[in-house]
Amino acid sequence: MSNGAAETASVPSVDTRYKDSALPIEERVEILLQQMTLEEKAGLFFQTMIALGPGGELSDGDPAFGIASNREYVVERHLTHFNLLGAAPTAREIARWHNKLQELAASTRLGIPVTISTDPRHSFSENPGAAIFAGPFSQWPEPLGLAATQDAELVERFGDIARQEYTAVGIRAALHPQVDLATEPRWARQLQTFGEDPDLSGELGAAYIRGFQNGSAFGPGAVSTMVKHFPGGGPQKDGEDPHFAYGREQVYPGGKFELHLKPFEAAFDAGVRQVMPYYGMPVGTEYEEVGFGFNKSVLTGLLRERYGFDGIVCTDWGLLTDQPILGDDFPARAWGAEHLTPGERAVKILDAGADQFGGEDDPTLLIELVRAGALSEDRLDVSARRLLREKFVLGLFDNPYVDEDAADRIVGNAEFRAAGVAAQQASVTVLTNGVQRAATTPTLPFAAGLGLYVEGIDPAVASAYGEVVESPEDADLAILRLQAPFEPRATAFENFFHAGSLDFADETIARVAEIAAVTTTVVDVFLDRPAILAPIVEAAHAVVVNWGASADALLSVLSGKVAARGKLPFDVPRSMAAVEASRPDVPFDTADPLFRFGHGLTL
Repeated sequence: MSNGAAETASVPSVDTRYKDSALPIEERVEILLQQMTLEEKAGLFFQTMIALGPGGELSDGDPAFGIASNREYVVERHLTHFNLLGAAPTAREIARWHNKLQELAASTRLGIPVTISTDPRHSFSENPGAAIFAGPFSQWPEPLGLAATQDAELVERFGDIARQEYTAVGIRAALHPQVDLATEPRWARQLQTFGEDPDLSGELGAAYIRGFQNGSAFGPGAVSTMVKHFPGGGPQKDGEDPHFAYGREQVYPGGKFELHLKPFEAAFDAGVRQVMPYYGMPVGTEYEEVGFGFNKSVLTGLLRERYGFDGIVCTDWGLLTDQPILGDDFPARAWGAEHLTPGERAVKILDAGADQFGGEDDPTLLIELVRAGALSEDRLDVSARRLLREKFVLGLFDNPYVDEDAADRIVGNAEFRAAGVAAQQASVTVLTNGVQRAATTPTLPFAAGLGLYVEGIDPAVASAYGEVVESPEDADLAILRLQAPFEPRATAFENFFHAGSLDFADETIARVAEIAAVTTTVVDVFLDRPAILAPIVEAAHAVVVNWGASADALLSVLSGKVAARGKLPFDVPRSMAAVEASRPDVPFDTADPLFRFGHGLTL
């Protein structure tokens, strides 16, 4: 991309000195801000999902998510902050699309560059509300798996690699890390946390931020991180998630509101640039009973004043307007503010201390509020300065483009992929190894050349570790991969959020017992929530868990090729009764857990 592409035709009325990199950033911000129209300012306040066109072309939008065309967003609505939806086959395609989008932005009156953000996209999960498949990026365990390594150096290395891959394709803001404490075992969002322990969550969250933000050298080579979900999204009533009306309440029967702030304090110390408050509304605390994105006592009183945070605060997605998702209608997550109009909600959010509306895309809402006298333009300027400053500090005004050829060389290169695989291996956690079956010798590691029966594993991968057979009766060893259980819900979007009972289905338990009756059996569980493992432990000869590990990474640990070193990032409860009796805000509160935080056998 030639440097000349960054230049736009100057309009005589535009003072272009804000493009001069020799001037101080604060001066550049003011030069630009003072000549922005109300419409251009309003566009800064909306960060919404954006679609990538086929082959890296500009997109006409995505009706399934109510997403407009790239051109409409940038040229007509003046939006400049976007969360990239979905994966792409190659890094070059993302880079090409990004450059085309920046060219489109450069063609506007002021040429304000766009900032591309993303949900996590380095792991194994796909959830339109939380995470994206890795695609061309190096593949790592989920944050719970990073927590299972208990290795801050590894986590910072991940952040540094992710930073290099993000910046190679033009992604400059990370809508993560998620440092909520996983204190309610049923909660659907704990896979992207660092687990249940406040100290470990803070230590690893800070390391993650340092890696993404290039340590103390935040600037053109860095990715701006958005820590979430302030002031802690874990203590959900009955474990339900506040993406949905039935999960809107956060409760603190153990009086541990302050404990959930601890990981955020570590994030602030690490220099995190942005904060996202959660949807939930606190019940029975000193704070207003309204969703955290609307909550002035939390965003101004706690975040801005107590912690002195002057960075960007962006709400979670969809607080203003009702929206269809995957064909189903969902109400705005305006918990405690359901009675307000979208305009009144916007005023309350800005008055609370937020700067940006996540998942919303209609700036006419703000324009009409200002023109009606319900909101001052001076208030818009306060947040506009923060939003523009971040673009300047990231170097987007000086060079918004990326090298399309380099993108494919950097993203998912052999070194980065090997580091991701090593992290997957390090996160695999062995819970039992023959002891519960009164075995005279451990089940693991298994010897090379055994007859292997596998379920949930590609036989072609397993064949590198033994002779794959068709039935358990013919096997020396069976290896079964399971998913932690969850309860199906009414809509497609809800079913991306694994919620409800943690008990395995009777047929799953019976299947494990049936196979274990005829051959030595190892069960591996993708433990996105701390499932009730007691029946599996009783039936199987060995039980291991993972939070994102390929079949080859798993088998390399089970065979002893790589040492097992993972440790549980949370307690595993003994029963659903213990879960239901526990206090959702209190870590390690289930009675007599089957396995405790930090448990993990070595092989």
